[in-house]
Parts: sequence; structure tokens; C-alpha cells
Amino acid sequence: MTTLLPVAQSTAGGGFGFPILPAIVIVPATMAVVLALLPRSRQELARWLGTGASLVVAGLAIAMAVRFRTGQAGYQFVVAHDWIRPFGVQWKLGVDGISVFIVVVTAVLFPVAIAGPRVDRDIRSYAAWMLLLEAGCLGALMSLDLLLFFLFFELTLPPMYMLIARWGASPRRSGAATKFFVYTFAGSALMLIAMLALVFLEARSSGHVTFDLLTLTAQQHLSKDISILLFLGFAAAFAVKVPIFPFHTWLPDAQVEASTGGSMVLAGVMFTLGTYGLVRFCIELFPGASVSMAPLMLTLGAIGIVYGFLVAVVQTDIKRMIAYTLVADLGVIVVGLFGFTAQGFSGGIYQTVNHGVSMAAMFLLIGLLIDRLGTSELAAMGGVQKRAPIFAAVFLLVTLSVVGVPGLNGFIGEFLLLLGTFLTHRWWAVVATVGVILAALVFLWAYQQAFHGTPRTGRVGAELSARELLVVAPLVVLIVGLGVYPRPFLDRINPSADRILARVAVVAHNPPPSPPAASGLPRRVEAQP
Repeated sequence: MTTLLPVAQSTAGGGFGFPILPAIVIVPATMAVVLALLPRSRQELARWLGTGASLVVAGLAIAMAVRFRTGQAGYQFVVAHDWIRPFGVQWKLGVDGISVFIVVVTAVLFPVAIAGPRVDRDIRSYAAWMLLLEAGCLGALMSLDLLLFFLFFELTLPPMYMLIARWGASPRRSGAATKFFVYTFAGSALMLIAMLALVFLEARSSGHVTFDLLTLTAQQHLSKDISILLFLGFAAAFAVKVPIFPFHTWLPDAQVEASTGGSMVLAGVMFTLGTYGLVRFCIELFPGASVSMAPLMLTLGAIGIVYGFLVAVVQTDIKRMIAYTLVADLGVIVVGLFGFTAQGFSGGIYQTVNHGVSMAAMFLLIGLLIDRLGTSELAAMGGVQKRAPIFAAVFLLVTLSVVGVPGLNGFIGEFLLLLGTFLTHRWWAVVATVGVILAALVFLWAYQQAFHGTPRTGRVGAELSARELLVVAPLVVLIVGLGVYPRPFLDRINPSADRILARVAVVAHNPPPSPPAASGLPRRVEAQP
């Protein structure tokens, strides 16, 4: 049994004069209820109210990120209130350098997903489900209580199910939505069992029941075998959500059948939530088990990279093709995280942020393209660039960001995680590098088929409207900003990333109880016999 040192010091404040993190959750949840009660005849008002509420949330998230203190590894803006006191359950929210920018990107994506895509029916319900989904995602990203996290995590399932089943693209949408729900719900059930087991095992050792994440992280009395079993229980939920091979089979159907807004949220938010969960509730909560299970996670990530791109290149539907590349792209992030080096870990977190921005923009543009051409088949596309050069230029910029061209957001994250992984797990790094090269081939080929050559259908598309340009503009700004000047982001990510790596090193090497300050230098973490 090992008593672990505290991993973070919670720091409240920020000078806002009100609890900003609860406001970020309460605003979209409240507006979702308001929209649900709004008469069905007020559809246009519902669109404006939904967009306005999501813009308020985005503004709060950006203000929170601006006031976030650089160089601090702990949690900030922490709000904690007893909720179910006999069971040690709290309403406890906080952000650190790992979650702060994921929160911002999530908050920025939702107004784009509400206002950007064309919604042909019942915008009132669409906006209400979107806002409820936003509240669930943001609440999960900021929760510092395990039960609170689980409730927010599960709150994301009904809205996402509805966005696929009701606003999907074909009669197969109900089956795709059901498959998504069953897979994710099954993973969550395993996580709930592992969570309760952790809480009650710790209660037996400490004498009191608590779901507080910081307390459970700082002091554990678990054997190695029990830690591994609990790690696998949590990892099951996040492996489905990411998704990691072989838990990915729900993804292509859900991504293809979902509406444009649903596809954006799936690629830009839901998968990011899975990656965040691996960092926060697997690696940080069970560092010893994470080291023991690293070979498995690295292998699954590497298989996902190869499998995803091999399947993607034979697809004829552009949405299905990009959906399979998601399996590969996320496999690259998993490899970076479980390499346990300073560069690879920070790069994996940074790439998680980048992935949310780039893939959300990609699926928004693909949705706009399909609306114009009336088909998602690559064989029926072509020649769009002649009619819509601005559309083609924006699509190319997003494509280049996804493949990691220097100067855009994808390059920094990929470079760091590949460099870090190469230092400790060379062959997995080689596989990940091959995946990056294959990504360039797949995305550039899809772009060429859709935008160049001779039009293969009577509908050759139209230029982006002023409204569509306004909607996609924030994503373009993030793509360029994250690529040109990453320092403000990495300066906030690195201290929290180093904090987790130092904890992993303490557990893996079992040194004296005071771990050295994280230096940011390459280091390898190995399980000791």
C-alpha cells in the first residue's frame, strides 16, 4: 500500500466577483429549459436565443482562460459545496492547465454548431438539445468530484442520441444512434462500477467516504492488481468515447448519419472528452496502473493508426472516409500520452485541443459541401473550386491544419508528441509518423477529388455566404493562432502536464516521498519489478 503525495494545490479566485465555472454550466442548461418551454411557432427566436446563450458561455470561457494564472500546476477558480454530505459528494468544479483550453474550445464550438449548419426542422428542439449537451460536456470537463463527473458524462448521451436519431441524414440514423448509445452506455457502466469500488475501498482504509477527485488522487491504499482492474474499468468508458481500436465500430455509422452539427460535436467535443478522461481519470488517478498498462494502450493506439488509414483509403463516402481517419488521428494522441515524456504528454494534450478545432471545422465544411452538391460520394464531386474559390481556400486551410503543416495548429502538437514518443518508444513513434504521412495522402486526395477536376454532377456548389464565413471565422482564427503562437497555450499546459508526469514517476520508481520539480526534460517512466 502506498500513500501518495498531493498532486495539486487548489487555488480559487480570479477576481470575477462571481463563481464563473458554475455560470459556464448553468447558462446553457437554463436556456435549454427555456427553449423546451418555448412555443413551437417561435423557431427563429429559438435560434437566436440558443446562439446567444452559447455565445455568452464562450465569452465566459474565454474570460476565464485570460485570467488563468500562468505557471501554476494546480486547479484554479475552484468552487466547492457539499451536495450529498452523508456520501461525501460535492458540487466541486475547477480547471487546470490541461482542461482550461479544452473548455474554451468546447465553448467556442457550440455557437458554431448551433448557428452554422442548416437545420430544416424544429430548430427550437435542436438548439435545446445542443445547449443541454454543452452543459454536460463543460460540466464533465470541470468536475472535481467523481460522481458529479459521472452525472455530467452521462448527461451527454441523450442529447447526442437525439442529434443523430432526429436530425440525421438518412433512414439508417436511428440504428446509428442506438449503436452509439449502447456502446457508450456500456462503457460508462463499467466506469461506474470501478468508481464505486475505488470510493468504498478507500473508505474502508481511511474511515470516511468521499468522491473528491483531489483526495482520492492524493491518497490511495490500493494494491497493484486492484489499481489495474480499476484503471481498466475507467479506461473502458474513455476508450469507447475516444474511440480507441477496437471500440470504434460505432463511430463511422454515427458520424455519417449525424447532422452536420452533430458531426461537429462528435469530432470536436465528444472525442476530446474521451481523451481528457484518459488523462484525468486514468493516468492521474491511477499512475502506477497507467505505467503497467502503457504497452497495451500504445499497441491499441498503433493498431488504430494503421487500421484507420487502411480502411479510410478504400471509402467512397467523404464523411465515412474522414470518420475512419479519426480513429487513426486519435490513436496518434494516445501513443503520445502513454509514452510518458514531457514533450509527448504536453504534445498529446495540445493536439487534443487542436484536434477539436480542426475536425469540427472539417465536418462543418463537409456538411456545407454536401448541402451544395446533394451527395457525399467523392465520385460524384469535383470542380467546386472554379465556382467557389473562397470555399476551396478555407477547406484547403483546414485540410492542411489536420495534416500538420508548419504554421498551422496541427504541426506543433504532432511534432511534440512524435518527438517525445521517439525518445522512449521508438517503434510506436515510427508507426505514428507513418500515420501522419498517410493522413496527408488521404486528406489531400479527398480535397482534390471534391474541389478540382471536372464537375461530375449538375450541381457544382456555391460560394460561402457572409453568414457562413462569419461562422467559420473563429475556427480559422484558432487554427492559425494555435499554430503561429503556441507559447501562451503551452505555458499553461506544461506545469499541469509536468505535475502528472512527476506523480507517475513517483509511483513508477518509488523514490523518497518528495518528488523533484518537473524540469520539462525528456524522461522515461518504467514499471519497477
